[in-house]
Amino acid sequence: MIQRLFDVVVGHWPYAFTVVLLVIGLYGMLLKGNLIKKLIGMNIFQGAIILAYVVFAYKKDGTVPVIMFDEHHHAIEQASRYMNPIPHGLMLTAIVVGVATTGVGLALLILIHRTYGTLEEDELMERLRRDD
Repeated sequence: MIQRLFDVVVGHWPYAFTVVLLVIGLYGMLLKGNLIKKLIGMNIFQGAIILAYVVFAYKKDGTVPVIMFDEHHHAIEQASRYMNPIPHGLMLTAIVVGVATTGVGLALLILIHRTYGTLEEDELMERLRRDD
């Protein structure tokens, strides 16, 4: 049983690695008390989602979608071997959005620290309740 599970994980290691990253990111976002750690967890989670899209779009022995012709103007490659470039392009956009989100998050954390003097969630909530 354990050997079979090991074989499945080793045979599909990109998927297993993606799930591990998702769990680490989710753990950081939900269970950590420091806001910087939560932001790092969000970045790990986002990176895992981007990795999942790229892994799911991968095709073994796939090639770029460029039709090659021989000297008789016959297509050399079969269209079934082509990988879809759209998920990869969308993930480039997601990376840019992630960098912008991280920058805004860090700016907000700087403001929070200047205003309240802490980035610990419990202390921050206590100070907010006292201020009300």
